[in-house]
Amino acid sequence: QVQLVESGGGLVQVGGSLRLSCATSGGPFSWYTMGWFRQAPGKEREFVAAISWSGGSTAYADSVRGRVTISRDNAKNTVYLQMNSLKPEDTAVYYCAAKLSQSTRLTMLQDDYHSWGQGTQVTVSS
Repeated sequence: QVQLVESGGGLVQVGGSLRLSCATSGGPFSWYTMGWFRQAPGKEREFVAAISWSGGSTAYADSVRGRVTISRDNAKNTVYLQMNSLKPEDTAVYYCAAKLSQSTRLTMLQDDYHSWGQGTQVTVSS
């Protein structure tokens, strides 16, 4: 079972940027589709972005498309989430997740992901 540890969260002003990282261990990282999800206070956890095992396919939620980029470095067993032009509504705990799959078809459904990190807080102040 792969273990996931997120980092890079923090407090940022509106319009600022953050890069989240998710370091993995315990599994062949290149076998996994990776996803980022977030949960704002009082709301359900929602999909943010996903990337295929090779990095060749990506998917984004409409709310972040154009402002967020997901990427991965299979040599470092790490997936990243670069977030730009941050808005107050981006405030949430961000989780990375792994799905054992070498398909290029990506899923936005959190139930399809079997391993989760502990989350990292992102707060965007206005």
